Amino acid sequence: MTDARARRQRTIADLLRKQAITSQDDLAERLAVAGFVATQATVSRDLDQMGAVKIRRNGTTAYALPEQLGTPAPPRLTAIIRDWVRSVDTASNLVVLKTPPGSAHLVGVAFDQAELPEVVGTISGDDTIFLALRSPAEAETLAERLRRLELEP
Repeated sequence: MTDARARRQRTIADLLRKQAITSQDDLAERLAVAGFVATQATVSRDLDQMGAVKIRRNGTTAYALPEQLGTPAPPRLTAIIRDWVRSVDTASNLVVLKTPPGSAHLVGVAFDQAELPEVVGTISGDDTIFLALRSPAEAETLAERLRRLELEP
């Protein structure tokens, strides 16, 4: 990564932590004020590389960094994921979880009770759960968090 890109991305991170940035054009304007020349395409690439996603908070949709995406999974949900979830995948704005036959409902109810802010809703079958999120980027971020839970001792 070039030094200029690293400085620009640090500035983007600072802006996202301090303010609600609702569009890439808005972010490009704020970067210009901070002394960076960046097109919308550059801003888009930076946001993607940083893992930033748009989320809805307090009635406003704005960009957030991965560290800003809610609290860790509650202990009960974490235990259920480790015990019952066999795989995690994404399909557009869905996170698809596979469980042993007959176990999906248990996991789906745990997600419903956890009330994760990024999860819009769940559908449970026999061995598959669909978690609906607002965007593909949010789905990928949640899937990565869930994969890390599966791998932890």
